[in-house]
Amino acid sequence: MRNDRAIPVWETIPGWRILRSDAGRLWATRERPFDATAEGAGAFRTVDGDDLPELCRVIAEQESLAKLASAS
Repeated sequence: MRNDRAIPVWETIPGWRILRSDAGRLWATRERPFDATAEGAGAFRTVDGDDLPELCRVIAEQESLAKLASAS
């Protein structure tokens, strides 16, 4: 059985699960939810991107936002 939506092991981001939609778009969901402060500041647990570099950028933005919110 073949899974065309599976993401190769080398395309992983620690703490996030990545999958490819039927349309080829990449989605990532954080394995652990952000805390309430981070969520209140707008950090999203599930994000998407057209390709891996964009997805990595969006994930980095969410992690940064969460870190800033928790530091406040």
